[in-house]
Amino acid sequence: MKRTLYLPLLVGSLAVMSGCSSMHHDTNAPEATPTDGQALVQLGPRPYFLVNNMDEGKLKQSLQACESKPVTSSTFSIGHRGAPMQFPEHTRESYIAAARMGAGIVECDVAFTKDRQLVCRHAQNDLHTTTNIVAVPELNAKCTKPFTPADPATGTKAEAECRTSDITLAEFKSLRGKMDAFNPDATTPEEYLGGTAAWRTDLYSTNGTLLSHRESIELLKELGVQFTPELKTPVVDMPFEGEYTQQDYARQMINEYRQAGVSPSDVWPQSFLLEDVIFWVNETPEFGKQAVFLDEDDHSPENVSLEHMEKLVQQGVPVLAPAIWKMLTLNSNNEIVPSEYALNAKAAGLDLIGWSLERSGPLNSGGGWYYQSVTDAINNDGDMFTVIDVLAQEVGVIGIFSDWPATTTYYANCMGI
Repeated sequence: MKRTLYLPLLVGSLAVMSGCSSMHHDTNAPEATPTDGQALVQLGPRPYFLVNNMDEGKLKQSLQACESKPVTSSTFSIGHRGAPMQFPEHTRESYIAAARMGAGIVECDVAFTKDRQLVCRHAQNDLHTTTNIVAVPELNAKCTKPFTPADPATGTKAEAECRTSDITLAEFKSLRGKMDAFNPDATTPEEYLGGTAAWRTDLYSTNGTLLSHRESIELLKELGVQFTPELKTPVVDMPFEGEYTQQDYARQMINEYRQAGVSPSDVWPQSFLLEDVIFWVNETPEFGKQAVFLDEDDHSPENVSLEHMEKLVQQGVPVLAPAIWKMLTLNSNNEIVPSEYALNAKAAGLDLIGWSLERSGPLNSGGGWYYQSVTDAINNDGDMFTVIDVLAQEVGVIGIFSDWPATTTYYANCMGI
């Protein structure tokens, strides 16, 4: 699906940037123009850099032919945690950046606080690496494991573990979001906040505004994008404090969309727990129609089989979302092609979404974990578009998560998905 992107006055008026072929728009939405206080999609230089870096061939020629055409938002392009390649993840700034790059769907990973309020965090226990909490003495003291400095004399590394469930919503909102990183050799809390990968940046980390789940809903509504909330698997025992059950948690997340008046057709609830997906399918069927089962199971013959995929369908799972590498393999000519996993999932009738592009840094050394099944065919950054092309055209995914969604937006527009 594609739609013209609306970035209201909170984002400001922007110039239209180069992109790809025009797409059909949401028929219920008026046309946006760059003169009415709204804005169209901006891609920036990265997609063009990647295209120019590609090996010569038909795909490169096709993508180059789109360089001067207008671009619109696409639900094929999913903002993974916003745009965390350069912006602190799950912050207001990161979500706005993702929407500006044409992500038609943006993710809020959902965790709960001590007072059982829902907030956007990738994990319940990542505050020590994604916020400045260890440098706030009164809140660091409340952490499950407050910051302890490294000891160079003994070789002991710095440690901390801070959970959303350690603090209240008000305390959470007082924190500042930062790039997900830490310095294991830190001897002070301030030093611990460092460690950002060289291919990312701290340039936009000066003002990472944290959001509750409710606030993310309101922001994404204003930005005109769809929602994919992920119910994060708790690291605390459930029921939390003896009474807050996993089903309470799963139900609360859906209810916040109902209370905000969001159409179920705009929500793609996700979980790594199959039980959560089945719960939504059965208890909230209007939201369960687009529920996403995030697959991190072992890549065993049993979990790849058609029988396994058909069982998921029988249990009501509509959308399966594995890591990108699970859906790809190499043929005898060392070309990237769909894997048995992908073929069986499609044969069973499952829709597929892949995660996550732009998390691996430069691809000249094979791409790392996210490309592990096709490493031998990955040797330059432009190969990212080859991967996207196989996923889109041969596997038939309906969307791809990206840490820099300008890349997936460019491809979706160019190929008319």
